[in-house]
Amino acid sequence: MKNVAQDLLTRKRAVNTERSNKIPMEDTYVPFLPGTDESPLVGVSDYRDRPLYRSTSGCWRSALFVVVLEVASGFAFYGVQANLIMFLTGPLGHSNAAAAMAVNAWVGTASILPLLGAFVADSWLGRYPSIILAFTLYVLGYGMMTLASVLPVQGINGSSSHPCSLQVALFYTSLYLIALAQGADYPCALAFAAGQFDTNDPREHAARSSFFNWWYFCLAVGTTMALGGVGYIQESFGLAIGYGMLCTTVLCAAIVFLIGTSTYRLYTPTSGASNPVTLLARSIVSWLVKETRQEEEAAAIAKEVEEAHSMLHLLSIWAACLSYGMVFAQIMTLFNKQGHTLDRHIIDALELSSAALLLFGPATIVVFIPFYDRVLVPLLRSMTANPSGLTLLQCLGSGIAMPLAAVSTVALVESRRLKVAREHGLLDVAGAAVPMSWMWLLPQHVMMATASVFAEVGMQEFFYDQMPHEQRSLGLALYYSVLGIGNFISVFLISLIDRITRSAGGDSWFADNLNRAQLDYFYCLLAGLNAVGFALFLRRASSYAYNNNNNNINNNNNKMLC
Repeated sequence: MKNVAQDLLTRKRAVNTERSNKIPMEDTYVPFLPGTDESPLVGVSDYRDRPLYRSTSGCWRSALFVVVLEVASGFAFYGVQANLIMFLTGPLGHSNAAAAMAVNAWVGTASILPLLGAFVADSWLGRYPSIILAFTLYVLGYGMMTLASVLPVQGINGSSSHPCSLQVALFYTSLYLIALAQGADYPCALAFAAGQFDTNDPREHAARSSFFNWWYFCLAVGTTMALGGVGYIQESFGLAIGYGMLCTTVLCAAIVFLIGTSTYRLYTPTSGASNPVTLLARSIVSWLVKETRQEEEAAAIAKEVEEAHSMLHLLSIWAACLSYGMVFAQIMTLFNKQGHTLDRHIIDALELSSAALLLFGPATIVVFIPFYDRVLVPLLRSMTANPSGLTLLQCLGSGIAMPLAAVSTVALVESRRLKVAREHGLLDVAGAAVPMSWMWLLPQHVMMATASVFAEVGMQEFFYDQMPHEQRSLGLALYYSVLGIGNFISVFLISLIDRITRSAGGDSWFADNLNRAQLDYFYCLLAGLNAVGFALFLRRASSYAYNNNNNNINNNNNKMLC
């Protein structure tokens, strides 16, 4: 009895010590929510390290504050990107190839930097402070961009059509400041919002799967407003008004995010957790040197070897997704320039801007996601017995396959456009509108938008779900890096092909006069590369074993991919 009593006393002291480490001395430990029998959630606290309860924190009530923030950031980012290539080829005087490479490089950098942001957040700073840092940089970046757009109006260098070096420097500095802000924001905000759902609770776990769909839906709404509204304001009232509006929008959204602070679930870091780079490096080294270890040491490194296999398999899926990123990179650049050459009249007195044609992509997403989440998923659920309708890899694989059809369609449309230009004697008339309706471009935008729902929602949930909790920002950074590296691959291909085709003495595939260019050849090349990527995905996905226990159904259905 004495030993039992001593053991109980030791346990009680340990519990009290743990509580005293987590709760400030001036606070009184509250085991239940006052007036209820609800106990506090385990492993989470609020921003003041106080206990939280399921009924008053997290889930949709908290996630929606983050959604508002991200809708504003997407609205601002695409508000800049929509007309960026036209601004670069117009006032800044870049060639088509140079402007496309500049846009791809900026978008690529903005999509690669989340890897750095995720590492800093998961290893040191934390997700909540990273989001606050990001929006401080956003406001600074869009403020500088507004200033840069004002400078030519003030008559610097005597002409607003030839911007001075200060304007160019400010403009590019602001662009990459925004990219840096996105690096801190994108992986942390989505991981932070998804972390407001407790996967140990059945209702919240189901809500989290739906959350990824509606997250992408809200971003599409923001993108639609940006492409439809910001472009019009910039063209009608000037760049300064347009960029100033973007700066004001992100500032207001940051205030909304801060209002929700008291409801956010902040997770207690797991003791002894390694940062993602150290974990990956150690696991891979253990795997490589496994054969040189003594037999009695082999068992000690078995777990690290298993982690290395899992991570390398995950990275092989990531590599297969790059083919999607390459095609997606063309939407805001070459698709935009292609639309600029067509007849964009709806009626004689109303003409669409080339940026407005990009609206059909996010508009398709806005229509398709509710149909997918409320109609298609329940139908698939009844057929597959999977709560999400499709496994993560089936969803992702669908998104990788669809761009193959989309980019093949683009090649056919561009071939027809060149034929019409030739028939009407417009090959050497740069800037002339080809007598071909803008509606020919609708299929490619609709198909790419539908593909993005499957591919990007699939990547978000897959890379988030398959990483340990402490490294889920890194998992989402892998998703964003697909888009970033896809842009850089596009930069490399355009630069290489432009150099080769020019050196032969003929017109470049990306000639400034698009009626002399051969974009259809480039689209055929992208279709071939996408087919290779999809084949790699099928090979790797068919043998992939999901890491989390929640995905037993996914493991059983993997063979259905092929």
